[in-house]
Amino acid sequence: MMQDMEAAPKPAKQLDHRYEGIAKVTGKAKYAAEFSEPFSRSDLAYAYIVQSTIPSGTVVSIERTAADRAPGVIAILTPFNAPKLNPGPPQPPARRNLSLLQDADVYYNGQPVAVVVARSLNEAKAGAAMLKFKYSPKAAQVSFMQNLGEARWPKNPGKEPAGNHRGDLQAAFSKSSAIVENTYITPIQHHNPMEPHATIAWWEGEKLNIYDATQYISGVRMSLAKTLNVPFDYVRVVNPVVGGGFGSKGSMWSHVPLCAIAAKVTGKPVKLVLEREQMFGPVGGRPSTVNKIKLGASADGKLLAMQQDVVMNASVMEDFVEHSEGPTKNLYTSEANSVTAKVVEVNLGVSTFMRAPGEAPGTAVLEIAMDELAEKLKMDPMQLRLVNYADKDPSHDRPWSSKHLRECYTQASERFGWSKRSATPGAKTEGNALIGYGMATATYPANRSAAQAVVRMLSGGRMFVGSGTQDLGTGTYTIMAQQAAAGLGIDPKLVEVKLGDSRLPKAPVSGGSQSSASVLPAIQDATTQLKLKLADLAISDAGSPLHGLRTLDIEAKDGKLTNKNNPSQTDSLTDLIARNGGKPVEATGSAEPSESRDAMTSNSWGAVFAEVAVDRDTHMVKVRRVVATYDIGTLLNDKTGLNQLMGGITWGVSFALHEEAHIDPVYGRVVNESLAEYHVPVNADIGRLDVTVLNIPDMKFNPIGSRGIGEIGITGAAAAIANAIYNATGKRIREYPITPDKIMTA
Repeated sequence: MMQDMEAAPKPAKQLDHRYEGIAKVTGKAKYAAEFSEPFSRSDLAYAYIVQSTIPSGTVVSIERTAADRAPGVIAILTPFNAPKLNPGPPQPPARRNLSLLQDADVYYNGQPVAVVVARSLNEAKAGAAMLKFKYSPKAAQVSFMQNLGEARWPKNPGKEPAGNHRGDLQAAFSKSSAIVENTYITPIQHHNPMEPHATIAWWEGEKLNIYDATQYISGVRMSLAKTLNVPFDYVRVVNPVVGGGFGSKGSMWSHVPLCAIAAKVTGKPVKLVLEREQMFGPVGGRPSTVNKIKLGASADGKLLAMQQDVVMNASVMEDFVEHSEGPTKNLYTSEANSVTAKVVEVNLGVSTFMRAPGEAPGTAVLEIAMDELAEKLKMDPMQLRLVNYADKDPSHDRPWSSKHLRECYTQASERFGWSKRSATPGAKTEGNALIGYGMATATYPANRSAAQAVVRMLSGGRMFVGSGTQDLGTGTYTIMAQQAAAGLGIDPKLVEVKLGDSRLPKAPVSGGSQSSASVLPAIQDATTQLKLKLADLAISDAGSPLHGLRTLDIEAKDGKLTNKNNPSQTDSLTDLIARNGGKPVEATGSAEPSESRDAMTSNSWGAVFAEVAVDRDTHMVKVRRVVATYDIGTLLNDKTGLNQLMGGITWGVSFALHEEAHIDPVYGRVVNESLAEYHVPVNADIGRLDVTVLNIPDMKFNPIGSRGIGEIGITGAAAAIANAIYNATGKRIREYPITPDKIMTA
């Protein structure tokens, strides 16, 4: 630990408020659907997507006479008149397989089959209701659970192989003293950010402008250019703030190019905003997983064999693999290990990334199995995890860039009071409530991609920093200001931040918990270049106290350039810029993962402890408190960072107790496609959250020492709650969400 601390740079001064916070609470911050410039509101047209009502088949004809004559209707796009595009193969995460009215085939109930454009949204919806579709239905398969026997290997498993094996599995099981073997199920889930997917598109000649609710402006730009067959430089995507995304906005979906072609056909700026029910299917969701897990251990708790076979639903349009077997491969050590991931094709919308893809469902199931093994061995669940602590990545046989999970277990368990837990289910009661304690391990990969940034020293001691990244409400504006300010030693309140515009230097998708780890090193590099330029300017400036010095003799701190050898000899940046005509000094920077990244594995870690109260009569579960400690490298901002982790834990509560999409077994439509029926927790559902971080920099991962934290908070939380429910009731529920009826009938 001391070695990590000694290698760490001086942390940036933290802002004590969100950079964009005032703009948000005063309504000045504009989301994608709220822009009204540079076009006139009177010119703006509104588009409405019409969705299929069958799960499989073809559109034979569309009777549109009444709709064409309807008040306000400007254009109607259908498979029979839509401009020809270049859909191409899916290229995640920038684009999934899309429905762009290029043919009459229908692959799922809810698929876009027409777009109505009108002067107002109500007129567009009224016109859409007048369209009469004639379908030729085909046999559809919408029930994933009834067709598990048809599971196949995925055609495109993604970055992970669909199968991974090491050691002699059968030999390891044969010598195991304790074996657990069960099936664990996670449901289809949908993201439901408060801001729905929304796009405004307008053309200026052959150039396309887009306001889009997206987590990846560069990806949308690339995908639109390819899909619409226009030069890359002819597309601009803008998105200054995002009202939540959670993975659903990490890919370009059908409504974006449909809005663009509607604008092209009508010659008007067009706004297309999905309604809440339209966000169940056309913009992805987390697939359901069926996990057969078998664990074998020696009498002292040492894991000898671990096996997990996963089957999940995949759309007939495209394979998407939820790698819930990932934690089984590398979270704990074992002599033998085997995992597989297969898919069952169904007539549902394409699945996609959802907060902590793979690790969220993966820890939700593995960590229950680990508790069942601990019970069989008569071991404390935390002790079992410590016995099987992985000091190196067992799946790749290489070291971690940094790992302090043991300290997470120790700190969180002490704050929680884990030593007071009784191993006997139902032993602790309060009135009519059964009280249970549970714990689980949290983990998520530390990801990083190439990124670029630009910085400028402005007059008056102010500074500008820009990068084509996104802020999903996670605090990207704030930490960009902090990092830029740290480079010159100025107050972060003096920094102007710009992001969310594809004309800015390119940055990766805000997904995979990688934005801070990617963008901040680029800003660090840019400020280093800026310091050199400012030093050279001072050296060549006869009016500067630093005139004639060498560049290496000059450092920047407290808003000044200083002679390292004579600290009293300084030149304020304000004066330097003023003497040179007030002209800004600009520098660009870039950063990318080092070549040594394949020689080590970078992950974030955490220990999560939960206390629940289960009513004896109603079987309602109340999560009274969650205590968690995380090893995420350097915490960049206390408020925004801890807020993200708390938000992730809240998602874990939602995963454990609330979220599930119900599919109509005949028609294949999500029947609870509203926030009234698709349950997510509200304030009253969340007890006390006690979250801390170790704040130990991971300097081998990146020069900032920080790993992303947007997703690790959800991992482990669901299992900690599930294990606490068992400790309270003695009923082991292996299918999420854990609802009162499941507890009642267990």
